[in-house]
Amino acid sequence: MGRYYSGDIEGKFWFAVQDSDDADFFGAKGEFPKTHLEYSFNTDHLPQIREGIEICNKKLGVMKEKLDKFFEATNGYNDEIVKDWFKKALNENINIKDFNNALVWYARLELGEKIKKCVEENNYCNFDAEI
Repeated sequence: MGRYYSGDIEGKFWFAVQDSDDADFFGAKGEFPKTHLEYSFNTDHLPQIREGIEICNKKLGVMKEKLDKFFEATNGYNDEIVKDWFKKALNENINIKDFNNALVWYARLELGEKIKKCVEENNYCNFDAEI
């Protein structure tokens, strides 16, 4: 069972990687009713959204390109799949802890890019995030 966000943007939070309040990172605080967080971004948030995306990219560094390639090749993973893919595809060993830490920033970056695109196209972005 996964946790989803829906509204002007839609998606699924990464299991065991991404918190439901991850969009707080991009400048709007989720309102907290009983079962979900409500987010409302507008053009005033764009500088902070862009800054958040830049931070994500810096934190990812060279792992961004490696993760892009990994997820182009697969849509699911476990420790063995990760180790095997990095060894075969990139001819390098991967530290699973480093991989899992990078996933937090990678998932956050994906969310931030969706928020940014939505605000740039509509001047606002509203969505609910399941808890």
